[in-house]
This record gives sequence, structure tokens and C-alpha cells, in this order.
Amino acid sequence: MARLFFLLSGEHQTLPVSEVQAILEAKGHNYRILEKLTQVLRLEADPNSVRAIRFRSAMTRICCREIFNCDAQLSEILTNMCSASLEEIIQGGESFAVRVRRVRGVTPQLTGVELERKLGEQILEKIAKTKVDLTNPKKTFFGVLTEKKFVFGLQIAEIATKPFSERRPRRRLVFHPTAMPAKLARVMVNLAQPKVGDLILDPFCGTAGILIEAGLMGCRVIGFDAKPHMLRGGLKNLLHYGIEPEGVVVADARHPPVSNVDCIVTDPPYGRSASTLGMSTRRIVEDFLASVGDMLPRSRRICMASPKSIEIAEAGEEAGFKHLESHFVYVHGSLTREIAVFESP
Repeated sequence: MARLFFLLSGEHQTLPVSEVQAILEAKGHNYRILEKLTQVLRLEADPNSVRAIRFRSAMTRICCREIFNCDAQLSEILTNMCSASLEEIIQGGESFAVRVRRVRGVTPQLTGVELERKLGEQILEKIAKTKVDLTNPKKTFFGVLTEKKFVFGLQIAEIATKPFSERRPRRRLVFHPTAMPAKLARVMVNLAQPKVGDLILDPFCGTAGILIEAGLMGCRVIGFDAKPHMLRGGLKNLLHYGIEPEGVVVADARHPPVSNVDCIVTDPPYGRSASTLGMSTRRIVEDFLASVGDMLPRSRRICMASPKSIEIAEAGEEAGFKHLESHFVYVHGSLTREIAVFESP
């Protein structure tokens, strides 16, 4: 076990932390949360667990092995750096860079460039024959100023956001205005805690945004939709990203034509651009949840999105599922999504 910290996306308050926890639990990694700060999560875990975060996460930006944390005061930072042991982290002859990130404008009295320079000078003094390389360093030291605190460590991984931008709905072969952003779809899949090779069902799959993210994570995928043209578009999108689904089926999600899957991740239709076949979204959600009670193995998960007004947490519990958590995502003035996670009995 080692002390790790993660710089998280600032686009949502609760989803990034829950995503990290879900990934670690899905992969069977033991961990202990040390502290939750604004856009920073500190925990104890096996350093190898970072591989799973790097591969799966949508809302983690940088993963680091922690060297120290302290109050965000220059004297405290330099004192902690002076006493830090770096011999097992960087060797003589290796190049390095120091990067400092400030979260939401905190501690304006500290200048990031000056802090990077002073910390770099201490590393040069502590480890002989090291050198600074700001372009292509062998090692990168990374610090975050957040909530009057400074967390500093060795960067292990950086997660690019560009792939999610390239998979946004308008960049797919077939576009539909109700399609969920790739990043949020990936987070929902992670919250369901699938393992590689698990069979993931989206019973309202539309143009397959959720199934694309599940497939790219190594899951087997199957999708239903009541509209054949939506399924044709979803299949084109899946194949475009190299994903061969187990099936895409014209089906009513309230009467699923399969009996066993490992996880369910879905975003039922709502809004003016979606077809609800004349039924209310609440009725669709209730009927669907009532129909899948025997489909999931014990203690496996459903992650579902719906407008906040639908109160899907209540609907899930009425259907016999255990409600684990909900997150609320503002979309626009008339829509806030509730992302709810349930566990099968």
C-alpha cells in the first residue's frame, strides 16, 4: 500500500470521487480514503491500481504517488520538501520537471512558477547529477494547491481528455440530439462496476453511446431499443469504434428478451427529442425496473440516468433494488439529470 493522490475533473462535485472508488472496487483493489479535497482525492492503495484508473476513468486527470502534504504556506512546503526522502524516487542522472496546479484560484499569495522553481532547486540539491528538463523529463513532480493545502508527489499517469471529445455525439457516424456525452457515459459504466468480459445491457441504447464506452473498456455489450432506425444507427457507431456487440435487438425494455446479464447501464428516453411511445418517463422507468429483478446476479449493479423530477431512487427501491448513491448533473434550465446506482438483492 502507498499513499496516492488524484487530481480530479472540476466539472462535477461528487462523480469523480465515486468513479475512482467504483473502478478500484471493480478491479478488487483494497484502498482507504485519507482525504477528500476540492478536485483532489487522497487515499492508500496499491500503486498498481493506478493502471486501472488510467485505463478506465473519465473524470480523473492526473495520478500521483504522494511524497508529502502540508498547509499551503511557502515555509511549510519548503520544510517538508527538505525532509522528504527522494532517493527511491529519482536517481542521479535522471531529468525532471516540477509542475504546480492551483484549484479554483486558492492561495493567490503563492506563485506557481516560483514554487516550481524553489522545489526544483531543492531536488537538484538533494539528488546529485539530476537536471531539469521542462520539455521531455524522465520524471515529473506534481503539486496541487487546494483548500489552503498543498499536496505533492511523483506523477504516475496523466489521462488525456481528447479521446472523449473525439467520441462526443456529434463526432459519431450517427448523431441524435438526446445522446449522452461520452465522458458521462463512461462514468456511468464505471459506476456499475463491470469487469472485463462482463455482459453489459443498455435496454434503451439509442445510438449506443453507453455501449461504446463499455465496449472500449473490454466488456461485452448488448442493446435494445424500440426504434429500428435507432438500432441501425447504434450498430454503425459500435462497428465504427471496432466493437462487435453480442446483439442489438428491437425490443420493449419492459419485456427484455434476455434472462441474464452482469450489469445494466442506461439512459431511458425523455425530453422533446426522445420517443417515449406515448408513456411517461416515470412509467417507463417503473415498468422496466419491475421487469429486470431476476436478470442480474446478486449484488450486481444498475446505473440509470433520468430527470431529477422522476425520482428514480424511489422507483428503484420500490422495485426491490438497494439504492446505493445518486448524483445530480445540471444540463440546462429545465433539465437536471439524476444518475442513480442500484444493487440487485
